Amino acid sequence: MAAYLDTVPFSGIIRIRDMMYAVADPFRLDQGDVSFDAPDSVKTAMARAIAENKSHYLQTTGVPRLRELVAAKLRDRNRIPVDDPEHVLITNGGIHGLYMLCQALLEPGDEVLIPDPEWPPAAGNVLLAKGVPVGVPLYETRGWRYDLDELESKITPKTRVLYINSPSNPTGGVLDRTDLQRLAAIARERDLWVISDEAYEDVVFDGEHVSIASLPGMYDRTIPLYTFSKSYAMTGLRLGYVSIKDPAIRDRAKKVLFYTASNIASVVQFGGIGALEGPQDCIEAFRTELHARRDLFYRGVREFAGDVFSGQPPAGAFYAFLRIDPSWSSGGRGAASTAGAARPSPPPPSSRSSLSWAMTEYLIKNGRIGCVPGVDFGAHGEGYVRFCFARDRNELTGALQSMKALFGVTV
Repeated sequence: MAAYLDTVPFSGIIRIRDMMYAVADPFRLDQGDVSFDAPDSVKTAMARAIAENKSHYLQTTGVPRLRELVAAKLRDRNRIPVDDPEHVLITNGGIHGLYMLCQALLEPGDEVLIPDPEWPPAAGNVLLAKGVPVGVPLYETRGWRYDLDELESKITPKTRVLYINSPSNPTGGVLDRTDLQRLAAIARERDLWVISDEAYEDVVFDGEHVSIASLPGMYDRTIPLYTFSKSYAMTGLRLGYVSIKDPAIRDRAKKVLFYTASNIASVVQFGGIGALEGPQDCIEAFRTELHARRDLFYRGVREFAGDVFSGQPPAGAFYAFLRIDPSWSSGGRGAASTAGAARPSPPPPSSRSSLSWAMTEYLIKNGRIGCVPGVDFGAHGEGYVRFCFARDRNELTGALQSMKALFGVTV
């Protein structure tokens, strides 16, 4: 009975959350959540919706006004030729949108090319649809981008979908226009659908964000996926959207939407209307502050843990995906050297086989620093660890001071 679910792993992030709840005064750099608050336009719209008793059933596909605003945003900001708000489906956040698309696109055994390393629900949602995720390495030496010849070599007669995520979680890599043009050509030549996850579209520090669906003819075979979480600091409100031109795929997705949510929370949708109708200056303000926090965090890492961690600041998103010195061990080089410091307990089996997990558990248990092991994002993430630098500056500074104490670096 539903035994296929036994092959779908939980993300290690869930285990880490459980660990962090047992830590006093933690530095929560494990969570991909911004410390900003949603803009007043969102909160005011939600409060008004409650006051006006907008708490009843809505259209399954979304409030018409919200779908109109999203369609206009896709045309004006993303340059995607969405000529009808009917293309837009409102979702319960980005992860729900991805689940919906995998269910609507895949037959059992269909292969989906996904980046490696990549956000764990990408592979998980493919597996939930009884598809087969096929990892395509991203390379640090290329700015966490593909070797596109290698990507094309992974395509088989069973490949149906190319899933791309730019800017990327966890690496912060940004695919440039040349990358996307080549990917578009591959998709056309090999008759592939493209799911374009653009959750971090507004968090680009170096270069530009380009929506692959904006390239000539690509909206016909591309389904762009977005969320309000990052751009408007609405992570807990769970609001996202997709735009599907193909009527048959859209009809399938509507069925999944209905049978998983009926409709997305009414008050939250009105908050989305407030976000899009209100001032947009929060987007640039958030990006500017995130840029400053990125630089603050990387300066601190170089200063306090530069012999243990290495890596260049990301071009986008808000994660530090840092390489761990292979010679590090929790009981040897790089361990805290303060006299009388408590020795860490023997590592669990996961740590013995994974440098990423050993570092993560060491930082949580001995430094109160939340982080995520790179291997949780795919095999090519082993040897790395991810920190979120979207947290408050005081929290980032506290984590950096803890690193200084752990790794015995003096200045």
